[in-house]
Amino acid sequence: MSDLVKRNHWVIRVTHWVNVVAIVIMTGSGLRIFNAYPSFGRPGETFPLNPWEGQAIPAWLTFGGWLGGARHWHFAMMWLLLANAFVYLGFLFLHGEWRHIAPRRGDARDALEMIKFYLFVRRDHPHQGKHNALQKSAYFAMPVLGLIIVLSGLAIWKPITLGFITALFVNYKWARFIHFASMAVLLLLAVVHVFMVFAVDPYSLRSMVTGWYDRARSPEARNARPFYHLFGPGKQAPVRREDSQP
Repeated sequence: MSDLVKRNHWVIRVTHWVNVVAIVIMTGSGLRIFNAYPSFGRPGETFPLNPWEGQAIPAWLTFGGWLGGARHWHFAMMWLLLANAFVYLGFLFLHGEWRHIAPRRGDARDALEMIKFYLFVRRDHPHQGKHNALQKSAYFAMPVLGLIIVLSGLAIWKPITLGFITALFVNYKWARFIHFASMAVLLLLAVVHVFMVFAVDPYSLRSMVTGWYDRARSPEARNARPFYHLFGPGKQAPVRREDSQP
């Protein structure tokens, strides 16, 4: 028995898939740029927070072919991502979607309950709206990380002209490290996100393509943990107004 609701607006879907393509290319080209000087310290010194100081990234993880080509791709994706971010954030604000990811009192408690559920400490899936507390935390952190990446990227792109931005990160060396580290954290969140989609809620893929979502197959309705999708007897998640927005 299906219980279809309109879950994701077309703006959310388009900006999501643009991000997927742009971030993959930007990451690969950024790694190629990094390989031109695979160190955060100045020549002759080591950087304490990088145990692989001086070691290049494997070529198969990079994109762009050479330094100049990688820079062209990197800056092209930078402008695409900035434009995409303005569209996405503007839509969240104007359409009210920001309410689904904005932190609220009790989120820490709800996140702990989700962790207990995934660890089989709690038997029943905690009640959730469009996103559970762990998802909300990740989705809220991604734009924040994106802002740090943009600012640190500008700091290392024009460290003299935009020296006031570079100063926010102490100096060029730390701006470069923070740019790299923030991107690594963003990619980690993305990998966890993809894993959880396939391991817990593969039915949500439909909503990121067509916009429609079957509430009868939601993790809450199925009491689903990673790779554990048993249907509870008679367990059915109710349709909530916040999940039914067009």
